[in-house]
Amino acid sequence: MAAEGAGELIKMVALLGSAVVAVPLFKRLGLGSVLGYLAAGLVIGPFGLKLFDDPQAIIHIAELGVVMFLFIIGLEMNPSHLWALRRQIFGLGSLQVVLAAFMLTLVGIFGFDAPWQVAFVCASGFVLTSTAIVMQVLGERNELTSRGGQRMVSILLFEDLLIVPLLAIVSFLAPHDPAHAAEAGSVWVKLGTAALSVAVLVAAGLWLLNPLFRVLAKSKAREVMTAAALLVVLGAALLMEEGGLSMAMGAFVAGVLLSESSFRHQLEADIEPFRGLLLGLFFLGVGMALDLNVVAQNWKIIVSGVLALMAAKAAVIYFVARAAKSSRAEAAERAVMMAQGGEFAFVLFSAAFSQKVIDATVNANMTAIVVLSMALTPLFLILHGKYLAPRLKQKGSEREDDEIHEQKAVIVIGMGRFGQITTDILRMCGYPLTIIDKDPVMVDGMNKYGIKTYFGDASRPELLFTAGIEKAQLLVVAINDKEQTLHIVEFARKANPDIKIIARAYDRIHTFKLHRAGVEFAVRETFDSAVRTGRTALEVLGMEKGKADEISRFYFHRDRARVARMAPLYNPEDAIFQNEEMLNVAKQEDAETAAMMQALMRGEVVEWPDESEAAWPSENAAGEKAALLK
Repeated sequence: MAAEGAGELIKMVALLGSAVVAVPLFKRLGLGSVLGYLAAGLVIGPFGLKLFDDPQAIIHIAELGVVMFLFIIGLEMNPSHLWALRRQIFGLGSLQVVLAAFMLTLVGIFGFDAPWQVAFVCASGFVLTSTAIVMQVLGERNELTSRGGQRMVSILLFEDLLIVPLLAIVSFLAPHDPAHAAEAGSVWVKLGTAALSVAVLVAAGLWLLNPLFRVLAKSKAREVMTAAALLVVLGAALLMEEGGLSMAMGAFVAGVLLSESSFRHQLEADIEPFRGLLLGLFFLGVGMALDLNVVAQNWKIIVSGVLALMAAKAAVIYFVARAAKSSRAEAAERAVMMAQGGEFAFVLFSAAFSQKVIDATVNANMTAIVVLSMALTPLFLILHGKYLAPRLKQKGSEREDDEIHEQKAVIVIGMGRFGQITTDILRMCGYPLTIIDKDPVMVDGMNKYGIKTYFGDASRPELLFTAGIEKAQLLVVAINDKEQTLHIVEFARKANPDIKIIARAYDRIHTFKLHRAGVEFAVRETFDSAVRTGRTALEVLGMEKGKADEISRFYFHRDRARVARMAPLYNPEDAIFQNEEMLNVAKQEDAETAAMMQALMRGEVVEWPDESEAAWPSENAAGEKAALLK
């Protein structure tokens, strides 16, 4: 008994020791942690020191590391963020998967003379990218929230959704066998079970999880909160696996449902240590699973298969990325990072083998091809970063959006001649700001001057989400592009219905459009200076300075109120001078304003316009200032 316990302890020490030695060494050599884990697994596995004889069992347990990683990603994506990525998930993801599956199937048929059924299954398995490798690399680079990182995450989420339909297709491709007839006929049952699992998980997330954590928080037992966090992750994973979906997808959905919980940060802190340890164990298991005997016996077909499949998949990914308007640098990096097969390929190949769609030789060869592609990816990334990336990122090429690590209550977009003055007033009064501009020269200059400014195109929803638009209290849009201003305002209003928006308006028509888009305060860029010019003109013509100031202030408030009243009458389908109703109101307003200003000149008392509904700061100005200064 003691000897058996010592044997298990030796295995545990070997696992930990190999990781502790290999990972720092490989990172010191610039090869990355993933390759370190893979090499360590190969050394201690069945084809190295033979300390382990069942790497698949380790991989199955260690897949929980991928599950926990997806849970943490879900915590960072609230439902509105996920909805904003829907086109990338289903549009970009489906385009890449369909084209890659078609291309790789052709490679199998014409390159390796395989039957189309076998070629399709092998291609479908290889299309499913390794979530573990991509997430690990993006996490190490702090690129999970970048524009390119979000696109890769979206594609990975779509690939996770494909598990059930691909397994169903395998059942249809299986040769006729009474033993499998019932299973092939139960495809609709599988789809219904999967949908039911998702519904149960969503219902539990909406109505059970937050009350549960509130009760546990009152107990003030930290270990119970940690246990509850693990229970949520593993329970969601188990539920989705029983429903025929991937465990990682279940954890991701659970994370999204808890993304707006007040316990989000504590959950992330509780899960993080387990996630890192299990993810490392997963890579160790993949390294152990590389069957060197199979590679030695079939090295020609395996090596050619790895190179052909990775090259074809990378070409498709690059093409799709460029078609989706990604830069050459971003498209190439995505192609290199996602060109490998993934852990879910093992599940698909195992199902295909059990249903006699592929034989044992094909299963062994494809498993080796997938493992080798995973092992080669870190090396290809190093070569890409050293030789290809610098050439693609030449001077004048598209610059990547900056990472926004801090989310402030006030977001300012645009640091031109208009935005700089607005920003100066706010920051000199002590308000913390998130400032975004897409002029690289301006961004670099402002950062050199000491004003933290992020480079990025704020018309991209993902950038606004990383800036914290869904939780910000004030958005100031100070750019001089009319259409982009409208686009940003419309998106911000949908993402955060409670946010206050101040937008720079080009003219009166643009002001009407901004009011319709949900702006509370549209500031015409030349209005203030024009009013000041009028006041100066009155003084030059001999009017007393105090009276000229009073009249100009009256006109300022009267015109602002007039524009707010006219905005609902604006119809973008009518030319400005063809909207009879609005013209009549404008003429009436002009006549009334002129009469009032004449009365002011005579020293009479007139009623000033009421802008209370549109004025800011509001009656709760003190409370709003305190919140913005946080």
